[in-house]
Amino acid sequence: MYQTLLILHSVLRWVVLILGLVAVARALVGRGRPWGPADDAAGKWYVISLDVQTLVGLLLYAFLSPMTQAAFTDMGAAMKMPALRFFAVEHLALAVIAVAFAHVGRVRIRRAATDAARFRAASVFYTVSLLAILVAIPWPFRSAGRPWLPSF
Repeated sequence: MYQTLLILHSVLRWVVLILGLVAVARALVGRGRPWGPADDAAGKWYVISLDVQTLVGLLLYAFLSPMTQAAFTDMGAAMKMPALRFFAVEHLALAVIAVAFAHVGRVRIRRAATDAARFRAASVFYTVSLLAILVAIPWPFRSAGRPWLPSF
């Protein structure tokens, strides 16, 4: 079960990144035109993919990951080990920040009075969310790195 969810989490990272890039790109180039259904759909699918990714990640974090289980055993020692600290604290904190900004952005977009305000809110909130995701990913070149693609 752990391996399956870890592979799913690794594959979903690319879905989230692609949909996040689409949502940010549509927000940045959309200024000066009306907010349309495709703009709304880009943000909606980004947030949905982020929610699914977060659900899988929380299952791994709370119940299945040997990394977090080791960290929970002795958090003081885990804070001194970069890989354990990354997965026990940094990865989760940045993921929560990313999800929060994406959801706040969706609400701000729906409540915006003008199309310009919608594009501005999407640009700011989706960009901050995507940046948090990029920092939260355990890229292969990091001390807590994972491969670009999971091994099946």
